[in-house]
Amino acid sequence: MASIIVTGSKGKLGRVVADVLASEGHTVHGLDAVPAPPALDYTRVDLRDYGQTIDAMFGVQDRYDGVDAVVHLAAIPAPGQASDVATFDNNILATSHVFQGALRAGVRRIVYASSETVLGLPFTQDPPYIPVDEDYDARPESNYSLVKHLEEQMAIQLCRWHPDLAITALRFSNVMYEDEYQGFPAFDDDVTLRRWNLWGYIDARDGAQAVSRALAHERQGFERFVIANADTVMSRSSADLVADQFPHVTVTKELGEHETLLSIDKARAVLGYEPQHSWRRYVR
Repeated sequence: MASIIVTGSKGKLGRVVADVLASEGHTVHGLDAVPAPPALDYTRVDLRDYGQTIDAMFGVQDRYDGVDAVVHLAAIPAPGQASDVATFDNNILATSHVFQGALRAGVRRIVYASSETVLGLPFTQDPPYIPVDEDYDARPESNYSLVKHLEEQMAIQLCRWHPDLAITALRFSNVMYEDEYQGFPAFDDDVTLRRWNLWGYIDARDGAQAVSRALAHERQGFERFVIANADTVMSRSSADLVADQFPHVTVTKELGEHETLLSIDKARAVLGYEPQHSWRRYVR
């Protein structure tokens, strides 16, 4: 079992990731700028401060001494939650510090949160094809998604500089908790409400599964994966949604009835990822 730092361990996804990794037998060290639950091994760190970040990578007295891997989830989590410049500065600086600090501390396995937004959300311009996947060039449409794209570029070059380094970017869809699923049927009232991300979502528990599988993936270099649940948030068929809202976009495969339009084929094939928590299991 490994000793793993989880940044953003107080966040919506981070707290679930920390719990899942701990349940698998790993020793989890949470880093966050806000207080964490008492049960979690936790250190308060401002990742915008490189001194604090690299210090935490090497260890924290009376808590831990060195780590095997880093899961970086800390960020302003979406466009519009802070000013554009604050979002850009906070997120790019924190990620740069985490990547560089981990490298200096000898860590050679990093898994971090990229975002579905690099795929072209909110799709005011049609995507090149549907389901969208990792194979076309990034299309950032906000400062938030621009940072996510730049973080991926940074990771690519760091892996080129350090052939023994593994960095995995998980392009998470919109993170959801089970108690939010009762509101999903209302999306059927207006097909445009969730058009912005092709009606996608990711259950936090399935997001944590993806992190766990990425940590176990024995391969050096940079990899990116779209991480979403296997279905959409809608009762209408996926084929009908595309025909209605994206009539001029090529559909590259025969779609299952409610199949996600954020392709998880690569994550399935390479990581063995398989979502377990469809919202349909929890809403009757």
